Amino acid sequence: MEAIFVYTTFPDWESARKVVRELLERKLIVCANMREHEAMYWWEGKIEEGKEIGVLLKTEVSRWKALRDALRELHPYEVPLIARIDLDKLNREYSEWMARVLFG
Repeated sequence: MEAIFVYTTFPDWESARKVVRELLERKLIVCANMREHEAMYWWEGKIEEGKEIGVLLKTEVSRWKALRDALRELHPYEVPLIARIDLDKLNREYSEWMARVLFG
């Protein structure tokens, strides 16, 4: 199994939890880690500041396109960050657990 992480951000806990739960129910991910952080970014010609929820999604490479499409569909941001992180190595036990969750 070829594991990947996908990183995205949300404007608040409610939207992050709602989308993550839907992704879990669709079996597109096995797990998500969520953390609140401060963000500064350009938007519509000016610098914005605020809190965001950073979410690290864990899945298998064969789920990448479906996960990306689901995030585009469900995400509240007009321009969401959807970054795929390919993993070089992952411990066997965790990889086997991911395979059992995603593939039965």
